[in-house]
Amino acid sequence: MWWIYPMSTILLLLVNVGSAFADDDDIYSLVLSDRLEYQSHGDTWVWDAEAWVGGDYHKVWLKTEGENSNGQTEEAELQLLYSRAVSPFFDLQLGVRHDFEPQPSRTFAVVGLQGLAPQWIELDVAAFISEDGDFSARLELEYDLLLTQRLTLQPRIEIGLAAQEVAEHLVGKGLTNTELGLRLRYEVRRKLAPYLGVTWRKSYGGTRNFIEAEGGRDETFSFVTGIRFWF
Repeated sequence: MWWIYPMSTILLLLVNVGSAFADDDDIYSLVLSDRLEYQSHGDTWVWDAEAWVGGDYHKVWLKTEGENSNGQTEEAELQLLYSRAVSPFFDLQLGVRHDFEPQPSRTFAVVGLQGLAPQWIELDVAAFISEDGDFSARLELEYDLLLTQRLTLQPRIEIGLAAQEVAEHLVGKGLTNTELGLRLRYEVRRKLAPYLGVTWRKSYGGTRNFIEAEGGRDETFSFVTGIRFWF
């Protein structure tokens, strides 16, 4: 199948990433839970976390995010990525993503770019190609506005796109969804910050039609409370 070669190439990069670390003088690591929160709509829990190990030029990343509503896990994904610094502020990322939920599970090749855009906006953009040849993309933007030494206001935007319709996963062609969030967090300690906020999510086009046909809502608004931590 057409996707075997790119997938095997990416896996080969991950297997040999240890030799690439020779370019880095020191090896560091980080675990960050950016969002671990409860959302008022649908009795929903959301997680969004990442971890990396490496140096200034080469890193291996693990990323995971998902959603549990009314006691049922509706979305759960895990990414394994190799990243290479391509500028002082951006890393090019290659790897694989596996969606455990929704069923049936799917695996994707991943190409992404992550780093700091002008005005210190945190950017994470990635393109995904599934084992069936379906192409999709996701853009995430975050900005930390320091109100005091401990109090931070964070606007967040997420945009989803799909090149093909995937009816079994309720995905339509084109712009699939947007999510806007605003969170106010307070650093109890440097690495621990509870927060409160709001989030608004909307689906579009074919995705909206699929969701409505399943009895869902194409637009939701939630109050959120959660905790952000890293080590």
